[in-house]
Amino acid sequence: MKKQDMLNKLRLCANKREPEKEQEAQQWIEAVIGERFPNVPYEQALRDGIILCKLMNRLQPGIITKVNVSGGDYKYMDNINQFQKACVKYGVPDVDLFQSTDLWDQKNIALVTQTIFALGRTAYKHPEWRGPFLGPRPAEENRREFSEDVLRAGNAVIGLQAGTNKLASQSGQSFGASRKIILGK
Repeated sequence: MKKQDMLNKLRLCANKREPEKEQEAQQWIEAVIGERFPNVPYEQALRDGIILCKLMNRLQPGIITKVNVSGGDYKYMDNINQFQKACVKYGVPDVDLFQSTDLWDQKNIALVTQTIFALGRTAYKHPEWRGPFLGPRPAEENRREFSEDVLRAGNAVIGLQAGTNKLASQSGQSFGASRKIILGK
């Protein structure tokens, strides 16, 4: 398989949309902002970035100072960029963010949905947020403290990942003999 064919196949897998995830993300956004989506497809409702900016301002009031509600494509792209910057300020890892063109050109709506889920997970980390959450609760740290004696006792134990040689032998192996390959008919 050619390299370009493999890249195209990977892009198709990455762009695979999940309608149930999009529906879940839409319902969460509607619950947070207190408004219903307009009667247009999911990606069209998010395209101008206005809903995304409202979402961020509900999660953390004032994080986006100016939301452009008119002014054309440039202003709407600015909304998307402001949303992304606000996500990073809010604590969403930048690896979870979509590119502006993923939403604007509708190239990768699945990644947009993944970003919304990452934002929903990040909301769990903010105790001031009392509204609904999206997705599973992130794992919390389970820190353990061991005494010096317990740590030293562990040095004497060979871990199972190191393997074992109990019951190992070379009996039954014949070195130098060749295998015969029998081809079926």
